[in-house]
Amino acid sequence: MIKNSIGTKMFRNLFAYLENGEEKDILQNGKNSCAVFVSAVLYMSKLIESMHATVASTVKDLEKSGWGKVENPKSGDVLVWEPFLWPGDKEKHEHIGFYIGDEKAISNDSKSGTPQEHHITYGEESGSPVRKITAIYRHPKINSK
Repeated sequence: MIKNSIGTKMFRNLFAYLENGEEKDILQNGKNSCAVFVSAVLYMSKLIESMHATVASTVKDLEKSGWGKVENPKSGDVLVWEPFLWPGDKEKHEHIGFYIGDEKAISNDSKSGTPQEHHITYGEESGSPVRKITAIYRHPKINSK
């Protein structure tokens, strides 16, 4: 399911009513869809209790649903990356996705608004990861190789 999600547009939009009554796409046409993507896949697989729009609420559900932190990723694990400030944004954004093996991950790409495959740390600059992994979660039901 994770590998087959690449390029799907189904996680691009989530509309909410703001306090002033205005309707707003809180995922900004896929720019902020990482948590919805990850939580939807896990929810459909019955590995968490609900779908979520934020990384924080997804992580909370992971922990409540029996996911534990591990040191080294295996295929099927959930990765959480450090908050990052995108050019033009006012606040940093957390990021979440899946490890698929061979130093590769699949997570929502803010530019395309769709899940994409990429290097586990988005590559390296001067010997350091472009984006550091802050947590790796594994569920005991997943039979990772």
